[in-house]
Amino acid sequence: MERFQAFVVDQTEQGFRAGIRELTLADLPKGDVTIRVRYSSVNYKDGIVATPNSRLVQSYPMVPGIDLAGEVIHSDDARFREGDEVIVTSYRLGTGHFGGFSQVACVPADWVVPMPKGLTMRESMILGTAGFTAALSLHRMEENGLAPDKGPVLVTGATGGVGSTAVSMFSQLGYQVTASSRKSEEHAFLRELGAAEIVHPETLVLPADQPFPDLPERWAGAVDPVAGKSLPYIVNTMRYGGVITVSGFTGGPDFATTVFPFMRRAITFIGIDSVECPMAIRRPLWERIGAELKPTAALEQIVHEVSLETLPDVLSAILQGKVKGRTIVKL
Repeated sequence: MERFQAFVVDQTEQGFRAGIRELTLADLPKGDVTIRVRYSSVNYKDGIVATPNSRLVQSYPMVPGIDLAGEVIHSDDARFREGDEVIVTSYRLGTGHFGGFSQVACVPADWVVPMPKGLTMRESMILGTAGFTAALSLHRMEENGLAPDKGPVLVTGATGGVGSTAVSMFSQLGYQVTASSRKSEEHAFLRELGAAEIVHPETLVLPADQPFPDLPERWAGAVDPVAGKSLPYIVNTMRYGGVITVSGFTGGPDFATTVFPFMRRAITFIGIDSVECPMAIRRPLWERIGAELKPTAALEQIVHEVSLETLPDVLSAILQGKVKGRTIVKL
């Protein structure tokens, strides 16, 4: 039986272990489609999975990696044939089902997306869940009336995975993008991605002496994968009819403001979930990512490629906020 390498985390009575193991097909969970994984990517969630007693891991041992791209080597489902290039992201991949940090994966057919025209396997993982989340944010904001002529769009955490792809996607569609980042050394990088303005997150905080602030209108839209103490300020500085999407909480989950700005300015507040996003939305959106949303000029600027051997350092760094753009794993 074929043997292959995978990065495995395990929690037993003897403690926590993480490292490369040799597996066989018999070690993989049951699934309809077996895939030769060519690339995966590193996300914040993967960093959490690779820590002891992770709240995200449903059972041990586990192969992290919430994204993968590769070629079908066997399928029990008529929708996929040997040699098809495919993408798998989200669902329980890498948390409750062996994920992308493995040279071979076996997954349910209902999780599999055919590789869109316009994307290579490598490019699809440069984007991965982060790029899909950015695109889903844009999609939901457009559904609620956002357009380039409505005004500037704020992107928080702009050097991260969701943030950097959002800056690029929105700017190439003609939006004026303001990027929020505390990394002054990355200003040139953000401008290359298309940011028209860069602000420090410490400037996006409500005045302590104004519990019910009436602040000037600034943003027509906001893409926020950070949340934390900036989010109340963002809400209170939206333009009339503005749209906010929130897709993460690396800045903290707490959120304290009043209902007044939502009512006075008719603000739409949207939670973004890429994990259980229906396939009826997922597949067409991936097709759009391969076409008009593909940040062609930015792809090689935002990517750093690693191997399974160097993966542990990246998993640690992403939890410390030290990773810029996107990191992909070449299997």
